[in-house]
Amino acid sequence: MAVFQAALINEVEKLYKKKKVLVAVLLSLAVIVIGQIGIIGVRSGFGLRGTGSLEFPMLVLSVVVNTVLPLFTALVTIDSFSGEFSQNTMRITLTRPVSRFKIYMAKITAIILFILGALLLLLIFSMMAGFIFNTNSATLDSLGRTVFSYLVSLFPMLVLALGIVLLANIFKSGIAVFFVSILIFLAMKVLGLIFSQYSSLLLTTQLDWYNLFLVNSFPLAKIVRQFFIMLGSAIMLFTAGFYIFDKKEF
Repeated sequence: MAVFQAALINEVEKLYKKKKVLVAVLLSLAVIVIGQIGIIGVRSGFGLRGTGSLEFPMLVLSVVVNTVLPLFTALVTIDSFSGEFSQNTMRITLTRPVSRFKIYMAKITAIILFILGALLLLLIFSMMAGFIFNTNSATLDSLGRTVFSYLVSLFPMLVLALGIVLLANIFKSGIAVFFVSILIFLAMKVLGLIFSQYSSLLLTTQLDWYNLFLVNSFPLAKIVRQFFIMLGSAIMLFTAGFYIFDKKEF
């Protein structure tokens, strides 16, 4: 366990020093600022109510999980694998007394921490903006639903990251992984519109999984079904990615 912790700390430090993490934070905060300015403009210009104090964080989440967060998850994931492959720094990592499985797990755990940190940061700042600029009252139930929605969004983002990890171990070039990831993401969006009856099987639809928890009727069967679809996808992607990583020659 101590060896894994050391490997994890090393991976987290690598991510912390990357400029992509800072850019991701700044861009996420920019989404909050621009969104709030837009709401204030609509409210003052057209006399509309806009959003409530806890509706604004949900609006931010719906935008971010389909745009900014997948983008920077892809960049961070590619940097953790393809970046080290191309710079030959992976050889240095593998010379340490750590198994490949623990290195692989440490990298994925660091990516998960990045996603979780981004979600929590968005939650805190969007709630602050919501309470400051939107005076509508918020209930304890709506607060709990908002926090829970941000937390459950971590799972589909993890599946996305595992898919990119697999691509990063297949292709040598980080640029190739990035563009292939975008093409697959866009293709899934289009397929979800064309074959809407099968859209629940697609990752792009699963990114909005949190919406199921906001429905008053609470569709438990659908929630459980989507969970097991994502769990199965995560297990297969993780296993395939590690198999290729384990067999790679550096």
